[in-house]
Amino acid sequence: MGQSNEKQESSSEAQPQEGDKKLKPCCACPETKKIRDACIMENGEEACLAQINAHKDCMRKLGFKV
Repeated sequence: MGQSNEKQESSSEAQPQEGDKKLKPCCACPETKKIRDACIMENGEEACLAQINAHKDCMRKLGFKV
């Protein structure tokens, strides 16, 4: 009987909460962010304008004002 309670608790934990629905800027566009950050670390900001702009474009598509 105790096992059924555990299953109910774990299934409710897996469901997203209302606050999780809104995407935060830090979590948006992880692919372009990773590429941008790696480029900046290796080459400096001036050499990575294409990657920076690609990340900004991705953020704008998701509704962020950049």
